Amino acid sequence: MELLFTTTTIEWRGPAPFVFAPVPDEEADAIGAISREVTYGWGCIPATVRIGDTGFTTSLFPREGGYLVPVKAVVQRAEEVDVGDEIEVRLLIGEA
Repeated sequence: MELLFTTTTIEWRGPAPFVFAPVPDEEADAIGAISREVTYGWGCIPATVRIGDTGFTTSLFPREGGYLVPVKAVVQRAEEVDVGDEIEVRLLIGEA
């Protein structure tokens, strides 16, 4: 499954790096529909992500019925992403 969306980054005092990109409701519902097939446990879902010119692998975190994409510190620096920024996110889930 490949998804492309725009979202505004948030800070959440969970695991580092503290900057996350919330997945919008429509896309979160699509992920939820396949979550049992792609999760490795605790609702976490492995994904390949692209923000700007930077690609990376991570795991989506379930939160309040949706998902958060952790924006790694190296990606924050490379793409100049900070809390409150509107960014475009490309997710690839369930494919290597």
